[in-house]
Amino acid sequence: MSRKIIFMDIDGTLTEPGSNIPPESAVEAIRRTREKGNFVFLCTGRNEGMASPLMKYGPDGLIASGGGRILYGEEVLYDCPMTEEQRVRVLSSLEKNNVFRTVECQLDSYTDESFKEFIETSAKDGNSELLRWRKQIEESLNILPMAEYHDQPVYKVIVMSPQKDNILAAKTEWEKDFNLILQEPDRYGIYNGEIVNRQFDKGQAVKRVCDHLQIPLSDSYGFGDSENDREMLETVGFSVCMENGARSMKELSDMVCEKISENGIKKCFTKLGLV
Repeated sequence: MSRKIIFMDIDGTLTEPGSNIPPESAVEAIRRTREKGNFVFLCTGRNEGMASPLMKYGPDGLIASGGGRILYGEEVLYDCPMTEEQRVRVLSSLEKNNVFRTVECQLDSYTDESFKEFIETSAKDGNSELLRWRKQIEESLNILPMAEYHDQPVYKVIVMSPQKDNILAAKTEWEKDFNLILQEPDRYGIYNGEIVNRQFDKGQAVKRVCDHLQIPLSDSYGFGDSENDREMLETVGFSVCMENGARSMKELSDMVCEKISENGIKKCFTKLGLV
């Protein structure tokens, strides 16, 4: 039997948003599928530092920063931070247009000092994206004040603003080199998104890993929940969206998986014959 490879998003898929602790049923599913000879890669928008607490649960590798850095065990398969010119252009355009920035380096992330104050006053019940970021900051997941940032290489920039036009105005200065993955506004009208280098995305990362391990895409599976998983779900041989995921991702996927809180990963692995 050919070996399969499974790519798993973290927030909203393997864990509750902002958490570093997957349910035991998901950990068991990862262990059992690897015992069967299959590979498991985390495939996340988080940087390596923010994703590293999940590596103790046994995945074979990590696709971090939305595809900007790929690790297989200790081996670095791909590494693509912004150039210095790109970094300066992106960050200055956002600052000029009053867009909140969180820059993601390899291990640490740095956020505008006013960002935490903003989300603390804006986050409300049901506003999961804001609450996720607040929880990450409060739990010190390597998210530091921008004043401590000293021009380290940047892989990705998170943006947030109550004014979509501000984000779009900044976009005109870097859209040739970068994609803007902008989420639909929540019910409070807050926009958030990711600025990702056009040289990579989760789908391209899936191809790079499969090529390296010599596994056909037809034997790959992808688990995700949001718009930043689109390229991964479009690329893998079989796509799965979590029940709590975006409607557009459910329509795109081959299967909808029960929520992580309902042992969905283990149930879905079983249905697909991965354990």
